[in-house]
Amino acid sequence: MVNAERHAVAAAQETAVANERVLRPSLAALWRALDAVPDPEIPVVSVHELGMVRGLEWDEADPATLVVHLTPTYSGCPATDVIRESITDALLAQGALKVRVAMQLSPAWTTDWMTADARRKLRDFGIAPPSGVARAAVVDVSAIRGRRRAAERIACPRCGSRNTECIAQFGSTACKAHFRCVDCAEPFDYFKPF
Repeated sequence: MVNAERHAVAAAQETAVANERVLRPSLAALWRALDAVPDPEIPVVSVHELGMVRGLEWDEADPATLVVHLTPTYSGCPATDVIRESITDALLAQGALKVRVAMQLSPAWTTDWMTADARRKLRDFGIAPPSGVARAAVVDVSAIRGRRRAAERIACPRCGSRNTECIAQFGSTACKAHFRCVDCAEPFDYFKPF
């Protein structure tokens, strides 16, 4: 009778797994759900638009579990736990039965992973998006002192002028520098490329 019970339990587990596979939402729907998960520090852009979610896949060992590969903007980001919880909540609400967020620190996140929509939304929000390609960026000490050549100046997100100057190497967060537009006199953050 013990073997019969084991067989019945195994059959029930196989049926449950098969049923869970049928009930899984599509990965496309889950990616769309991530578009609604805002970055806690810049709520106008989603974690998906920032390029923090590197992949979604169903776990082969447990087909009911969705694995999310997450790369934080930097390893010490204080918002990582909030982001992880928000992603989990959004995916469970979309119909995922179980969610496991796997932290992926290599390769390190780069502003190159931001979508064009994220850059536009940052600008509309009053934050100058990163300029150029981050991987090719070279630290320009004169930029920190506000003496960039005109062609390299950061455009003001409010008026579009490139007549801007760096006020401080760090803005509202460590990933941003604080700038001022000389023409409209408005201060703004610049999301530094890295």
